[in-house]
Amino acid sequence: MPIELDDRGRALENEYFRQKEQELLEKMKAKIAGDGATDAHMKCPKCGGDLYETTYEGVAIDVCNKCMGVWLDAGELAQIAIKDEEGKGWFSKLFG
Repeated sequence: MPIELDDRGRALENEYFRQKEQELLEKMKAKIAGDGATDAHMKCPKCGGDLYETTYEGVAIDVCNKCMGVWLDAGELAQIAIKDEEGKGWFSKLFG
């Protein structure tokens, strides 16, 4: 008999957390839908400052206005490292 009560308790607990997760997901979806295009700028992952886009060697990079951190999107480091007039990037010159 105690095993059946234990199983019932686990089932109720699982259902409770499933409902809470569903409520949280709905709140997050509503917030994203509400923000929409009004909040297009990104925040710095380190300090929370606003990121602004600038160009470095022809590649658009994101820089924080508070901590001056530089954040690169996928593939941007490779573009910067490879780019150069001589065909060699600063990365290959550093280790070449």
